[in-house]
Amino acid sequence: MPSGGRYGERQPPSRGGNRLYRSRHVVRNAYNRALRDILKCANGRGPFNVSAPLATPSPKPYVTLSQLIIFTLFALFSVVFVLWRRARKAIAATALVLFWLLSAGWLSAPLVAAVQRDAQQAPPPRFGERNVIVMLGGGTRYDRNGKLVPIQDVWPRIAKTAQLYTQCKQQTPHCQVIVSGGNPQGHTASEAETYAPYLLQAHVAPADLVLEDTSLTTYENAEHVARILRSQHYDSLMLVTSAYHMPRALLDFERFGLTPQQSSSGGRTVRCGLLPRRPNLAAANVALHELIGMAQFRVYRALGWF
Repeated sequence: MPSGGRYGERQPPSRGGNRLYRSRHVVRNAYNRALRDILKCANGRGPFNVSAPLATPSPKPYVTLSQLIIFTLFALFSVVFVLWRRARKAIAATALVLFWLLSAGWLSAPLVAAVQRDAQQAPPPRFGERNVIVMLGGGTRYDRNGKLVPIQDVWPRIAKTAQLYTQCKQQTPHCQVIVSGGNPQGHTASEAETYAPYLLQAHVAPADLVLEDTSLTTYENAEHVARILRSQHYDSLMLVTSAYHMPRALLDFERFGLTPQQSSSGGRTVRCGLLPRRPNLAAANVALHELIGMAQFRVYRALGWF
């Protein structure tokens, strides 16, 4: 059974678990690999940032369930548009209105508010005698020099974690930081390994830093962190992630008997207006991903899969 390791130690691979869950995981990985190969063929050599002496992929395509659902809906919409000739004008007009509502912010704003309002209004966490701060990964990317770095939304998580650690150390010597994030994108290092140097630069002591680098999903984040904490005693547990990710993360952590205090690191903003804005579409995509993920969790729980 995997347990947490201090900074510099690698986590052993996770074993056990629900057989049906593992089967779905294998199928999803196979689908991701197949789609990645298709994208590479379609794009020639695929997206690359060249840095001497090697060409480094930046980043590898990674398909989430929400992206798969959105793609499927788009494909069905296209089929209906092609086959239902009499309704083409109405379908096209509906699509344009929907696109404008999302890109101009009028539909994106309530979607984003639905997933991150509660996290942004949560009270500040309370420290105890023995404290554990869990930071969830959110992805990595290659910069212009081919270096693997956190994606934009992860930087506030790192800053929030370092801030909580500093506040904790001012009150008690027992403060542990668990960074949870494997390598779902297939990059050269896990999320936990990529984030660790920045936390060390922010004065998190190596002895207080634990890397959980085997989880590939938020559900596995919660599962593997629960295993690490099973043999530990703590008085205060804090969870650091983006505000839009917090509701889904809490569902997963509660599934494994953990009730952490939420400490969001910021969220997405939407600007409403008349003109379309790309950030509004990106925020809507994030919100839909979280809403679909929460719906998926509840369906799986009802079916007994989780």
